[in-house]
Amino acid sequence: MRRGLGRCHLLDSVEAGLCFILNVWLMNRRCILIGSLILAVFLPHLLAVEKGYQTVTIIDVQQKARTRVLYYLVNTPITEDDPFYQVAVQLRDTVWVGEFNPRHADDPLPESWKAGATLQARFEKHAMFVKRSDGGELQLTILKHMPANKYH
Repeated sequence: MRRGLGRCHLLDSVEAGLCFILNVWLMNRRCILIGSLILAVFLPHLLAVEKGYQTVTIIDVQQKARTRVLYYLVNTPITEDDPFYQVAVQLRDTVWVGEFNPRHADDPLPESWKAGATLQARFEKHAMFVKRSDGGELQLTILKHMPANKYH
């Protein structure tokens, strides 16, 4: 049995019309609420980047360094530069900028990683995994992503 204003047919014509309008309004509210809940649950999955490997194009590769303090010697900081690489790749209409921290300061990126080169990459929440030529993966931390027309 329906709850609420389900007995509209027992009322006179003016009250029945008002009852009908209220029923439609309540039904529309329910539909909007249910639709909003479904959209909220499935929207992140619809907008997510696919999990498989995809072909990306390298736009930019930069070697940078962070300076960190090792220790202080009579109020003078003794520092060391830790190198890292910032790699920007384009997938369809989006540019993804990732950071790679090599294990050793002398570890270079693969030689084929130059602007214009294509790679196979897969994306997860905060990481981009790039397939190496030997079949392994190189993990880059995603720093940001933006529409391709807004990069540089």
